Amino acid sequence: MARGLLMFVGITLLAFAAGGGCAKKEKIMIEPAADAGKRLEAYATYDIEVPWQIIGEQNKAALQKLYEASRIMDELFVRQVWAHNVELRDELGRRGNPELSRFFWRNFGPWDRLADNAPVLVKDAKPAGANFYPPDMTKEEFENWVKNHPQDKTAFESNFTVIKRTKDKGLEAVPYSKEYNELLTEAARLLDEAAALADNESLANFLRLRAKALLSDDYFESDMAWMDVKDNVLDVTIGPYEVYEDNLFNYKASFEAFLCVRDPEETKKLDGLMAYGAKMEANLPIPEQYKNTTRGMESPLSVGDEIFSAGDTKAGVQTIAFNLPNDERVREAKGSKKVMLRNICKAKFEKILVPIARQTIAPEMLGYVTFDTYFNEILLHEISHGLGPGTIKLPDGSTTTVNKALRETYSGIEEAKADIVGEYNFYYLVKEGYFPEVLAKETAVTYLAGFFRAVRFGVGEAHGKAVMAIFNYLRERGAYFKDPATGMWSVDFTKTQDAVKACASEILTLEARGDYEGAKAFMEKYARMDPELQAQLDGFKGIPVDIEPRFAIEGAFGGTLK
Repeated sequence: MARGLLMFVGITLLAFAAGGGCAKKEKIMIEPAADAGKRLEAYATYDIEVPWQIIGEQNKAALQKLYEASRIMDELFVRQVWAHNVELRDELGRRGNPELSRFFWRNFGPWDRLADNAPVLVKDAKPAGANFYPPDMTKEEFENWVKNHPQDKTAFESNFTVIKRTKDKGLEAVPYSKEYNELLTEAARLLDEAAALADNESLANFLRLRAKALLSDDYFESDMAWMDVKDNVLDVTIGPYEVYEDNLFNYKASFEAFLCVRDPEETKKLDGLMAYGAKMEANLPIPEQYKNTTRGMESPLSVGDEIFSAGDTKAGVQTIAFNLPNDERVREAKGSKKVMLRNICKAKFEKILVPIARQTIAPEMLGYVTFDTYFNEILLHEISHGLGPGTIKLPDGSTTTVNKALRETYSGIEEAKADIVGEYNFYYLVKEGYFPEVLAKETAVTYLAGFFRAVRFGVGEAHGKAVMAIFNYLRERGAYFKDPATGMWSVDFTKTQDAVKACASEILTLEARGDYEGAKAFMEKYARMDPELQAQLDGFKGIPVDIEPRFAIEGAFGGTLK
């Protein structure tokens, strides 16, 4: 809708002054961009049905409780993204403009996540630290506080605290369980009720422990229990997990939820991969002292269809698979679980990747772009998140974890690691005979086509930044090349595997050394979009950037986001 028809509205909000203590009135202007509604055309709507016949009557009752708890993850994430998000959401609802409300919920805020968080509903830039830190706090202030108050280091760097200003202008770490107590108390009650209704004891045990964790901020025991859930129809993931939203340090975890229906037959087909976990770790292209041979290698796999998602994972780009938990203690003990969202993978392949491949990949190579290869690439990406350095020793002799050492560079570097090590492992599994030889060419071309899909998320986003860096690295080494006459891209199969190995080695080494400056330099050099390539991406007219799920479960249980 045209800007002139929307009018400017000032919302009076209570915000704490930079010095803390006293509250002052601050006006936040909602000034929607003229193209706010048009930006939603970047998403292809996709209907997500619920297979009630598989779920069964008893699980249906449990599922309703889980759905209600998941909706609370939406509310929690709204608060984590921006200090003024609740007021903005409510004002948009009062205006009664469905396009603006839909934009808000698609992005969980006023910024366009597919356009490097460009301001759309307000003029304000998105805070790097989201709503996890005081808006005026700098990195230097945080680091100096921890240096001068070493007793606060653990709490300040915790995944589950919010940093606040005190009345005397100092800083304090407030646990999530206190900051979001009312919402978390309700979510915990619903998880306990779901546990009482579930027909699978291992799932019920996880839900009970996760309910306790929401109110204690200690997620270790429930993460361990989540790893042990088996023989389940409902696949449930709920809580604070990923740190992508915290672009200041990558410390703070965002709330999210996945509700899935597990496919035991498809899951069983992938059981053979579990035997390769230790072998893939041993085969990593880094010195022996950097390999993580003591980490747990149970690595359970689960294939299913998503029936609802909430919070962080719902914002902007839709998740196609995930590898959790992120707690290195759990990974060392049990490994990590990989969950493949088959229906989301299928939607993105058919609606986005195939149309893009037809416009970018040389005709003689199009036959190498296949769904099975795409699905296996995603699977190996998730498996590779669980490989390589975790807990590391720094040059000064201190022990830390990769994510703490790499700080805000971690999300981009870790996504790049999972991507390129996934490709490296694909070639390894072909050599081992697990995959047929033809897949060596299929993965090279399908991955190239996938780059053009993923980089459209923007190079300011962790996944887009990661694939941009890898593309430039492989292109620099001649693995990818473009025909200047046609503008179509091809793969040099004689150079691809060596380039993949070199890239994997470099990124793994950055993680193993906890090399923060090296990680920054790597991303600054390679995660750059050149104008010619941007022009080619801009030419994808009519091809959506991502999908927008329409969840049938909302019609069954109520509560569509407005």
